[in-house]
Amino acid sequence: MISELAIPAVTEGDSGLDQAIEAIPNKPAVFLLWPRQGKPYLARTNVLRRRLQRLLGTQAKSSRMLNLRDTAERVQYRLTGSRLESHFLLWELARRHLGADYRREIRLRLPPYVKLVLTNAFPRTHVTTHLSRAEAVYFGPFRSRSTAALFESEFLDLFQLRRCLEDLAPAPDHPGCMYGEMGRCLRPCQLAVGKDEYRGEATRVAEFLRTGGKSLLTPAAAARESLSAEMDFEGAAMMHQRIGRIESVLSLRDEMAREVDGLHAIAIVPSADPEAIELGWLRAGSWQGFTRMEFTAADGRVASLDARLREMASAVPDTLSPSTERMEQLAILSRWFYSTWRDGELLLVDDWAKIPYRKLVNAVSRVAKGPAAKPATPANPETTAGPPTPHPNTHS
Repeated sequence: MISELAIPAVTEGDSGLDQAIEAIPNKPAVFLLWPRQGKPYLARTNVLRRRLQRLLGTQAKSSRMLNLRDTAERVQYRLTGSRLESHFLLWELARRHLGADYRREIRLRLPPYVKLVLTNAFPRTHVTTHLSRAEAVYFGPFRSRSTAALFESEFLDLFQLRRCLEDLAPAPDHPGCMYGEMGRCLRPCQLAVGKDEYRGEATRVAEFLRTGGKSLLTPAAAARESLSAEMDFEGAAMMHQRIGRIESVLSLRDEMAREVDGLHAIAIVPSADPEAIELGWLRAGSWQGFTRMEFTAADGRVASLDARLREMASAVPDTLSPSTERMEQLAILSRWFYSTWRDGELLLVDDWAKIPYRKLVNAVSRVAKGPAAKPATPANPETTAGPPTPHPNTHS
């Protein structure tokens, strides 16, 4: 719920505004400070009252600190229980009030993905930060471009897909490249294979990304067992080495990296209400918002935590966000998840129809108990209280 404070015209010696600010809770919040003209001042803070006192309090004329006491008309704010909730709210308000340049204003950086381009006659992969509606397979989000590039390079060694960036014009006299010479490319540029055969290899790559490597691991494991049963130990050893190679490649992907259309997760974070937690839902790479779970049932009905979670999960919509919103939603979620200031847990779900409710119940219990119940973090909370300070119009 958005709370609002009207700012009356301030005269010298008038303490009414200071008294009104003193009544505001000193808790984490996102707020909009509206001037009489122009764009609002949007920010998130961990200490709302202190922040407003600094922005709207009386100030010595020689001070260089930002003060909006004489220009502000009203303040709107909403208390938040976690940094994830704060950043999603900050993003929503920025899109609504800060104009086309809102992404730069809140310093929202898009994470990288490995993209398999399927619109090209000869599909290839590359690292990108943008999701589009064009036919493609996106795998991510990764922590950084370097980790995405490393995973791309290593997983392509399992296939014979081209790595060149040119739009191919296949010809027998094409010079080719070193990957073709090493047998790591099917060499469509030199007409060594036709378009259909090359497309079949691209389909194998797409299946590898969509299944998280299972399309190669499962048949390799079955082949190893079959060769062992046939007493072909040399063949079984070779297949065992291949399985190890596939697993080593998969270990290079970052924790959240999945095929985006199959990326499901549940965020469990503290709530502004001390008697509740917030559950954030991600389905098929699209953010579905938060649901508050209160531990004091208003109707007196008694239900197990497992049953309540199942009921909540069944009510989560499966709405596909537009491409731009989806990019930004995943940027917010991945930034929080990969950060040192994460203040909750994220449960990654391989299949939405098979949510691991026991793990979810345990995660809810840990978050509800508070920081004391969580494993110790290596970073000092004083130095990792949040992300870098944003643009002056969107201070954190």
